[in-house]
Amino acid sequence: MEVNTMTYYIIKVLITAALIVLIAEVSKRSSFIGAVLASVPLTSTLAMLWLYIDTGSVDKVSELASSVFWLVLPSLALFLTLPILLSQGIGFYLSLSISIIVTAACYFLMIMVLRYCDVPL
Repeated sequence: MEVNTMTYYIIKVLITAALIVLIAEVSKRSSFIGAVLASVPLTSTLAMLWLYIDTGSVDKVSELASSVFWLVLPSLALFLTLPILLSQGIGFYLSLSISIIVTAACYFLMIMVLRYCDVPL
């Protein structure tokens, strides 16, 4: 039995969104358990799962996993910058905005370094 394309997309969105909501709700009760759930690469794992189901290509999944590996490193800037700014008494939205800008700059730098080193993304 073939699932229609729109139904398949809706299922993918619902599963992915449910995980994000679950993590947010669990974090209200326990920031540690929420952090454990959020730090597990659920989004990347789901993306690789959906990619494999959609294409059947282990090469595409491998390429995605390799790119995610390299791009996780600059994403850590957000998790370093945000708590530092918040602990300095800077408001949440401004701290988040600055952290996102710092993270974007780190992504840009990482991409430039990887290109310079001929690492495919």
